[in-house]
Amino acid sequence: MTIHMNLGQDSYDILVERGILARAKDYLNLNRRVLVVTDTQVPAIYAQTLAAQCQSAVICTVETGENSKSLGGFGHLLQTMLDHGFSRKDCVVAVGGGVVGDLSGFAASAYMRGIDFYNIPTTLLSQIDSSIGGKTAINFGGVKNIVGAFYQPKKVLIDPKLLETLPARQISNGLAEAIKMSLTSDKKLFELFENGDIESKLEEIIIRCLNIKKYVVEQDEKEAGLRKILNFGHTVGHGIESSREMELYHGECVALGMLPMCADSIRPRVMKVLQKCNLYRQLDYDWEQIAEAAFHDKKADGDSVTVTVVNEVGSFELKTMKNMEVVELAKTCLEGLKV
Repeated sequence: MTIHMNLGQDSYDILVERGILARAKDYLNLNRRVLVVTDTQVPAIYAQTLAAQCQSAVICTVETGENSKSLGGFGHLLQTMLDHGFSRKDCVVAVGGGVVGDLSGFAASAYMRGIDFYNIPTTLLSQIDSSIGGKTAINFGGVKNIVGAFYQPKKVLIDPKLLETLPARQISNGLAEAIKMSLTSDKKLFELFENGDIESKLEEIIIRCLNIKKYVVEQDEKEAGLRKILNFGHTVGHGIESSREMELYHGECVALGMLPMCADSIRPRVMKVLQKCNLYRQLDYDWEQIAEAAFHDKKADGDSVTVTVVNEVGSFELKTMKNMEVVELAKTCLEGLKV
């Protein structure tokens, strides 16, 4: 299936097809120098399969995890391209999850003021969310994604077959972002999570989520308005993620961050779905640390922040709230929940 992202001169295709990695050369221009970026947790055969189809490939493997999204990681990719004589005509291909995509895309955006970038996401979370839309970034000063650029890929190849090597926890991690999109934008998708066999419907879930994000990004590429709904659950979620670094995955934190932003009337339904997907857990929260991390975030404006609230499944409201009001809401909700 081909999904076309219509962004004027920055338009591109998202191709969803089982086994497409092995045929990447049929869809990507690999007859040039290609920096293939992957990480230590991605099966090495994936990057090797891509590199074998390139005229001249350099594989760069970074350490798994958010620590690679740093000035050091960014500089390492730039230095590698410089050392191998990359020119403006060459390209970068990300073969990995969201960290690899964010880091690679930002390096591609900066090297010689921008060279071609392709994304081949290997995790469910990156296939349904971070691989499209053009957000690239690194972390800096303890703040997640604070330095980066909007830089659209030239093409995205999504191979659901690659998910077969993912551990169950990583599947759950990706499902969190899909649940997020269903709550704001797709009532039928949420009902699929409630009542359906999720494992057998993964490809349908990926495609439905891609179409939601396509619509949102086409309306608001640079996050001036509507695109903020994609941050549903992220303000509190990023705070939890920063305070529980190396312990919880991004999607697991977003799942918890969504709960306070749901109306009381639908929260029990959301809880059941999160439990079904192994995404709910009870924690000891450090609210002071969560608040500090959440509101160093890009989405905060002084002492206020725009958050997405879901009062009914499949719809949303963008609401400006005081930072501490968000923290108190989250504290009351998350500490009051019992399983």
